Amino acid sequence: MSIIKAIQDYNDALAPEDKMICDILSQEIAKHLPEAEQKIWHRHPVWFLDGNPITGYDKLKKGVRLMFWSGQSFEEEQLQERGQKFKDASITFTAAEQINTTDLQRWLEKSRVIQWDYKNIIKRKGVLERLK
Repeated sequence: MSIIKAIQDYNDALAPEDKMICDILSQEIAKHLPEAEQKIWHRHPVWFLDGNPITGYDKLKKGVRLMFWSGQSFEEEQLQERGQKFKDASITFTAAEQINTTDLQRWLEKSRVIQWDYKNIIKRKGVLERLK
């Protein structure tokens, strides 16, 4: 699956090293989650399965953060928990060489089979329920 223009435009607007990181991430995500909907959401690239956010990345001062909305449930040491209320976890890259595509593929597979229901979080007044 190819990357949508809005995501490629996001990547292209970054500094060369950050662009390289984001190009690798977007290509790997599209390759391993071909059924996912791609879009710019809250000003950064995000992939959705059945309307539920799964993974995405954004440029921060300290690097490019790759986030998995249900990542705390993956039990992956490299993914850092971001808070207690939600189940998201992330990893930050400052160089393209830091991306281990074997690890990334495993995390993407887990993101497909381990999901919390973010799509209906407002309807449930902030309560998350496990989908898969």
